[in-house]
Amino acid sequence: MAQRLILGSSSIYRHELLKRLQVPFEVFSPEIDETPLTDEIPEATALRLAAAKTRAVAATYPDALIIGADQVAVLEGIQLGKPLNRVNATRQLQFVRGKEVVFHTALSLFNARSGNMQIRLIPSHVKFRKLSNQQIDNYLDKEQPYHCAGSAKAEGLGIALIERMVSDDPSALIGLPLIALVEMLAYEGVGIV
Repeated sequence: MAQRLILGSSSIYRHELLKRLQVPFEVFSPEIDETPLTDEIPEATALRLAAAKTRAVAATYPDALIIGADQVAVLEGIQLGKPLNRVNATRQLQFVRGKEVVFHTALSLFNARSGNMQIRLIPSHVKFRKLSNQQIDNYLDKEQPYHCAGSAKAEGLGIALIERMVSDDPSALIGLPLIALVEMLAYEGVGIV
């Protein structure tokens, strides 16, 4: 590859997903404020934050291809952020049980050298099982999803909470839509196979 590829994320799950493409890359965690703006719709929040992460990384890597991603979960018009603790995670899981949540995953690829920004939004519709309070407690005892929108790690035990999922890209729910990323990289001249 002519340019360095940087994953702008501290997520181990995004790191593991990107490794599947078998391209050399580095990781740099951008420090940005992830607070939604007043009256900002969830899709716009995800898109804005994904782009902001790549631009923040570009300050350190001005000649690289930079990947940024963000995910916002929505139920009944309410944005479900990262719960950050067990009390909030319990409330979120009680709220989503038996319902369909849309996880909007935004992906950006920024060519810091040319200034070209590609950005996509991939929704994943996730129907949660009708969980009892005991099942929610059992799950939270085993897995602490306090930094995951919607309080469930689909890449881990959280898959047991899900009844079904519909998405154009199965890796989008985990946080890095690889199908879209392969297309975006190809546009920048990076072939995967």
